Amino acid sequence: MEEIDLNPTDNAILDMLREGRCSPSYIAEKAEYSRQNVTNRLGRLVEHGYVRKLHPGLYELVDDPRVDDDE
Repeated sequence: MEEIDLNPTDNAILDMLREGRCSPSYIAEKAEYSRQNVTNRLGRLVEHGYVRKLHPGLYELVDDPRVDDDE
């Protein structure tokens, strides 16, 4: 799969998921993005294996693509 180009919404999602599991509604409220935008971007992050959907409306971080594993 091709690499994902992270946008500001993705960065906000990843930042929040680094702190713990979140719902799209919670992320949208705290980051001041629309819930639909957050849901769409979460779907892309799940497709790329960076985020896991645990249950409808609950997500967790699997692998932050912004972190260089070589460090």
